[in-house]
Amino acid sequence: MERVFKIYVYEEGEAPIFHNGPCRSIYSTEGRFINEMEIGNRFRTRDPNKAHVYFMPFSVVVMVQYLYEQGANDMNAIGYTIADYVDTISRKHPYWNRSLGSDHFMLSCHDWGPYSSSYVPLLFKNSIRVLCNANTSEGFNPLKDAALPEINLKTGEITGLLGGPPPSERSVLAFFAGGSHGHIRHLLFDQWKEKDPDIRVYEKLPSHISYEWMLKNSKFCLCPSGYEVASPRVVEAIYAECVPVLISDSYVLPFSDVLNWKKFSVVVAVEDIGNIKKILMGISEAKYMKMQKRVKQVQRHFVVNGPPKRYDLFHMLVHSVWLRRLNLRLHASM
Repeated sequence: MERVFKIYVYEEGEAPIFHNGPCRSIYSTEGRFINEMEIGNRFRTRDPNKAHVYFMPFSVVVMVQYLYEQGANDMNAIGYTIADYVDTISRKHPYWNRSLGSDHFMLSCHDWGPYSSSYVPLLFKNSIRVLCNANTSEGFNPLKDAALPEINLKTGEITGLLGGPPPSERSVLAFFAGGSHGHIRHLLFDQWKEKDPDIRVYEKLPSHISYEWMLKNSKFCLCPSGYEVASPRVVEAIYAECVPVLISDSYVLPFSDVLNWKKFSVVVAVEDIGNIKKILMGISEAKYMKMQKRVKQVQRHFVVNGPPKRYDLFHMLVHSVWLRRLNLRLHASM
């Protein structure tokens, strides 16, 4: 892949909606990828005839900021902007029409990314969509779409986020703190909110307790879905070398083409939320040690670097697109 894969970035569109995105906050992975494709040369080609895939550099996050009217009941302005963009590149270039969009890709970490793509049926059906909201019940197709990790970079940097004490020094069995967003978290709070000293679940963390300290001193970190399937807590756990406990429905995990999540995380079905303590206590010390070691091993695949380094988040995302492009066979005439 590193030797041959080439990506063409369409030059149409103007900042801030195009060629730009947030590099901090919960949507940081969207902006980081867009900006790296804009300034980097590792995979980018300026010759569209040499490209294997074509990247449409729009930011749904920025569209929401500039185009969405607070309190409105629809996102037509965002959807129509994407539709107009696809129409522009399809009229100006031959590449969209010759493949019906199947060798094109978009990337979005905003919850509205999947739905906004539906304003262009070929984009929704054919194109590679790299999405944080990788929900199969909402049309995410893992054969052609790729999951994007959600990473909350509050300062834009990962300084101080990586690492933690060894397992022998982690005094908390399991931890979660976050808002009551969605039915899965409602169930979690009903069962565990501030009820058990081993399963430390908070809707609002007490002011004297550090969130980062809790992550780094817990053996397991609970990662329930909120309103949407993706949660930044998955990567927060991996950064803190805490074994993630995944609680979701219909969620396709990032990089699951190459990473076996069962080796370094625990999957708890929604109906088993009441059995979390029993499940975690049933994991032997030897098995836990192996899982925690593997969390440390896979950590580099979720790290954001500037500039990117081999095997980091950027390279893993490019590899995910590469794999889906390999599944595509275009006619010779295309």
